[in-house]
Amino acid sequence: MARRPPCSAQLGIHSKPCGLLNVNGYYDALLTYLDHAVGERFLRPEHRGIIQVAKSPEAMLDLLENYEPDHLGKWMDRDQT
Repeated sequence: MARRPPCSAQLGIHSKPCGLLNVNGYYDALLTYLDHAVGERFLRPEHRGIIQVAKSPEAMLDLLENYEPDHLGKWMDRDQT
């Protein structure tokens, strides 16, 4: 099975969600960092939205099951480099 790089959504390869189970706020600092990256325009809000966050496995499964992606264009096309 081929592995996709973590930035594959930004490259336009897929629009699948990523689940982050944030039990007892363990990932709060990471989420703050990602929100900061959006504020600094390093990460697009629609790409940040791929990361679905829940506090329980049941809530996570519901989020992933009901996830409907925004149209995620490529972060940058080759001709823009």
